[in-house]
Amino acid sequence: MSCAVMSCGVIIFVKTPSLSPVKTRLWPGIGRRNAEALYLSSAQAVASVAMQARDHGGIEPYWAVAEDVALPADAWIDLPQLPQGDGSLGERMAQVYRQVRRQHHAAILIGADAPQLTAQALQRAADWLSGSESRMVIGRAEDGGFWLFGGNASLEDAAWTRVRYSAPDTAAQFMHVMHGSGAWLELETLRDLDTADDIPHVRAGLAALAAPTQAQLRLMGQFEALADIAEAGA
Repeated sequence: MSCAVMSCGVIIFVKTPSLSPVKTRLWPGIGRRNAEALYLSSAQAVASVAMQARDHGGIEPYWAVAEDVALPADAWIDLPQLPQGDGSLGERMAQVYRQVRRQHHAAILIGADAPQLTAQALQRAADWLSGSESRMVIGRAEDGGFWLFGGNASLEDAAWTRVRYSAPDTAAQFMHVMHGSGAWLELETLRDLDTADDIPHVRAGLAALAAPTQAQLRLMGQFEALADIAEAGA
């Protein structure tokens, strides 16, 4: 059964720079203003890939916005918006996952930190989750976390909160607490954009794309401009 029949909600978790600190670990390397600009461009790159996947059918992308007051913000008007709600990251992911699965057969949660993802990866995840049996999918990050999680089954809220996030073994913990909830598919491991050391790796990942979106190309241009500035100041 295709995902066109069994629809999948793809939810991009974001914060609004004017209202919440974002990419603070990038600040020492490139400055707060550049870090915030990269974050917004990275989020738009992720959204552009989700919209590309949507055009193939069966996938519906959303923003999950951290701040209720930012729901009508200009940065997040190009996709339907959902509130993340209150609580820890685990609690907020559980709330959004549950909310989206009321409208869709499956829910896929992603962040704004892996702009080198592809529509093919999202479609592969959605196709896997379109099955009738309980299934889950994860894309690990090189730092031990994960850049994508999706499922087509009900999951206990307590499982989401038993994980220590932003840890070197977050993905392993997450898979452990979700064990028994369905069969797993693992996608490729990607490098998150968290620190200045990550920039060359993410930039290389974008450069390796066969058909980058316009938003991904714009982000590549920002990386190149930052590299030129750094070289001029050396």
